[in-house]
Amino acid sequence: MTTVTRMHAVVSGTVQGVGFRWWTARKADGLELVGYARNLFDGTVEVEAEGPSPAVDRLMELLQSGPPSAEVTEVALRPVVPHGDTEGFSILH
Repeated sequence: MTTVTRMHAVVSGTVQGVGFRWWTARKADGLELVGYARNLFDGTVEVEAEGPSPAVDRLMELLQSGPPSAEVTEVALRPVVPHGDTEGFSILH
């Protein structure tokens, strides 16, 4: 049995206006994760992802570098309680 986890990440650096949310959603879809990515007012990107632990861990690793157009300086991670989302991975505005 695979453990379902949910992680919250705040990604800092040059991460807005470079396709970071779209790139994250594409990676999350490929890993069959649910959750969201959205820009925050302070210039960071917030990501929450839920699914099998290995897939969530992989996405969190990918966030460390992001797409080629981004420059990630920090990723702050914290576990959160899984929501049981079934809607897929969304880009929020």
